[in-house]
Amino acid sequence: MITLTQIAGSLADSELAHRLHEMEHAGGVEEVVLGKQDMQRHRLRATTNRGTPIAIAIARDQQLTNGTVFFADPARAIVVRVEEQEWLALRATSAAAALELGYFAGNMHWKVKFDGDVLRIALEAPRQHYLDRLTHLMQSGKTVNA
Repeated sequence: MITLTQIAGSLADSELAHRLHEMEHAGGVEEVVLGKQDMQRHRLRATTNRGTPIAIAIARDQQLTNGTVFFADPARAIVVRVEEQEWLALRATSAAAALELGYFAGNMHWKVKFDGDVLRIALEAPRQHYLDRLTHLMQSGKTVNA
């Protein structure tokens, strides 16, 4: 297991990105994909896309971002990538149903975004967890998958 304690920088830094581009040609760049909730952590274990087990242990004043770069050794770098957010897309079948869906999502403290007449709920648990909670709205026809 490799322990990563010092952030070298970010892919946003053009000089560092150029160095990584050269390392990538030599097969020295690995990626670790983390969920949004893991990006807030300062200590965690994960596995890179090449199967390397890693432990991240960074200082409290440091923050992981999409593109954070660690150097495991002079010839190998590990880049952090954020996992794509999955969304459950729902459409209410009437204005009253839209109010009920919005009220329910708010009471559940779900993270949402609006896309026209579609309500998108950020999936932070298995999709079925949300669908089970929405059964009363789905079975009544007040809400449908968009």
